[in-house]
Amino acid sequence: MDSETFEKSRLYQLDKSTFSFWSGLYSEVEGTMILLSGGIPFLWNLSGRISGRAGFGPEYEIVQSLVFLLLATLFSAVTGLPWSLYNTFVIEEKHGFNQQTLGFFFKDAIKKFIVTQCILLPVTSLLLYIIKIGGDYFFIYAWLFTLVVSLVLVTIYADYIAPLFDKFIPLPEGELKQQIETMAKSIDFPLTKVYVVEGSKRSSHSNAYFYGFFKNKRIVLFDTLLEDYSALNKEPAEEDGENEETKSKPKNKKQGCKNEEVLAVLGHELGHWKLGHTVKNIIISQMNSFLCFFLFAVLIGRKELFAAFGFYDTQPTLIGLMIIFQFIFSPYNEVLSFCLTVLSRRFEFQADAFAKELGKAKDLYSALIKLNKDNLGFPVSDWIFSMWHYSHPPLLERLQALKDAKQE
Repeated sequence: MDSETFEKSRLYQLDKSTFSFWSGLYSEVEGTMILLSGGIPFLWNLSGRISGRAGFGPEYEIVQSLVFLLLATLFSAVTGLPWSLYNTFVIEEKHGFNQQTLGFFFKDAIKKFIVTQCILLPVTSLLLYIIKIGGDYFFIYAWLFTLVVSLVLVTIYADYIAPLFDKFIPLPEGELKQQIETMAKSIDFPLTKVYVVEGSKRSSHSNAYFYGFFKNKRIVLFDTLLEDYSALNKEPAEEDGENEETKSKPKNKKQGCKNEEVLAVLGHELGHWKLGHTVKNIIISQMNSFLCFFLFAVLIGRKELFAAFGFYDTQPTLIGLMIIFQFIFSPYNEVLSFCLTVLSRRFEFQADAFAKELGKAKDLYSALIKLNKDNLGFPVSDWIFSMWHYSHPPLLERLQALKDAKQE
């Protein structure tokens, strides 16, 4: 890392840390004020009045719950908007990552809100209905329902939801695609398609992932990951014309990885599949979900929980879900989050080792350095802070493991 890039990454990390502190503090203060001022019962009563004017009385609890959910998510979107604007157009802009215009940002935010409501409201209404009619074992049916919903969303996300926000194009025929298909075949990965997503329209950060179940796997590469495809590496004259929604920012150095390095990154990602990390994460998630629904069934009948949050005469199911999942489980969720972070770091080392077994240690080593520079990742981190917060091991630890592999 040259001294200029090191200093840039240090300042970027400082800005992100400062932003994270103040936005987190605001979130805590806002949540505390809502609780102390009776904001939750106020919003519930307001939802009741709105649904009542539409002809739905108190007996239509699910309708009132959906109005409450709509108002709550709208409030959250509005109060979070200034923070999102500052993060995108001040911090990310300052450090050269933002590629959005203000118009693109707001169009994207509105679209996200609408898509979220189209998924959230029907799913919540069905979940509440299942809890209402499920009898003594409703928690089993509720858990099974959320399991099916999560699997469906994972299946359809990249094909039907993600294209609403970003353009996906098949990776053109050529050496890279042929090499990806050969590597996938060598480890029996059932690859069906490889896509490139135009991530450069919103940010110059890079990424890659795979998705799909059973024999229908797809790989998605961000154009910012590929040195030969990134729009950020093109001269202004090479563009088809500047898009009104994105900005043209010539860069002094090339961004992205060479083909061999892209293959090494994919070798790491496919290692997660081959080693069963994805399946293990799904199993852990569903075991936790079942436990939470079981404890919810145990606690939902306790009126003192509702009274503590200002609900003395009614015990709405949605409010019960909010109180128990968001507040009562909060300490448990912190411990679980730490355990999952530790597990995630272990998985990352294992995936690196898998890429090493494919003979990609040298290329992954250089790719990690290059991606760290492109994303202005700061390579120095306190071990206690990183242990608690970072789902991926610090760069120097990963490089040391790969360096040992290269020497071997």
